Amino acid sequence: MTDVPKVLSTMRAFSGLVFNVRVDRVRDADGSEHRLDIVEHGGSFAILATPNPGTIVLVRQYRHAIGSTLWELPAGRSEAGEEPVAGAARELREETGYRAGRMRPLVSLYSTPGFCDEILHFFHADELEAGEQALDDDEDIEVGIFRLDAAWRLVADGVIADCKTVVGLLWAQAHNDEFGGGFSRQSS
Repeated sequence: MTDVPKVLSTMRAFSGLVFNVRVDRVRDADGSEHRLDIVEHGGSFAILATPNPGTIVLVRQYRHAIGSTLWELPAGRSEAGEEPVAGAARELREETGYRAGRMRPLVSLYSTPGFCDEILHFFHADELEAGEQALDDDEDIEVGIFRLDAAWRLVADGVIADCKTVVGLLWAQAHNDEFGGGFSRQSS
């Protein structure tokens, strides 16, 4: 399939702090018309921060949308005009207090392209220097350092239950050599 639907009209349905929603009327190549609800999101970052070989930084916070507290990779949304690497460094510092001596891009993925244009940029941060968190007024974040096998136990227990964190754990496991060989599924 290579035919792109023709957009007949676009209407802003909602404008919010984190995202907007637009409604598009489109016509497919076969002439059929339908409505598409699109969540517009400015992009976000997830940071696989490794203070030592074989360990990662996770943050624990309450997520109101699901009514639960989760351990996750440090992450956040982009500010207007912000370059992804600068945003990732900012979010890491704000949420964890850590400053990265080195920050490198891993991969960029669309979170849910069926209805949302959010792109999630993954970064690896190392050569970390500890510091103070700079939390937003509405944030209450606990910081923890975990070995990969302990993080996978949290996935199995449902305490890590978001896709970005599982993707980050899979990346670390699959690219073990790039992270100093410290990520194995076995406890030491």
